[in-house]
Amino acid sequence: MLVLIVALAPALACQGDAHRAIRGARLYADGTEALARGEADRAIEDLSRAAALVPHASEIQNHLGLAYWRSGREASARAAFERAIALDCDNVAARRNLANLVRGGARRAVAARSADRRVRTRVGRGGAER
Repeated sequence: MLVLIVALAPALACQGDAHRAIRGARLYADGTEALARGEADRAIEDLSRAAALVPHASEIQNHLGLAYWRSGREASARAAFERAIALDCDNVAARRNLANLVRGGARRAVAARSADRRVRTRVGRGGAER
């Protein structure tokens, strides 16, 4: 717990409220643990609450982005990664996560266009895909 508070110290310095800082750190830890267990919805719940308590913590936003991404909510994931980077332009993990998300979305778009072309080609030849 102490390590989390120290890690979040730059974001907490402006808060001036120790209770909010400690509660935010606890929720960040709980959300991160839920994410590690594969419980994306629980992670989103905890990390969203942590982000509300400590809105300037880039690390919380990055983990929230990971939770959204894991739950399939890519637009929300992208927004969280972008917030993390806006809060700390040196957050390498958030930059990498955003890049991977964008690359993955581009690959899926190409695959979808390719599949659509295959279907149209088969239908055009008189065949039907089921």
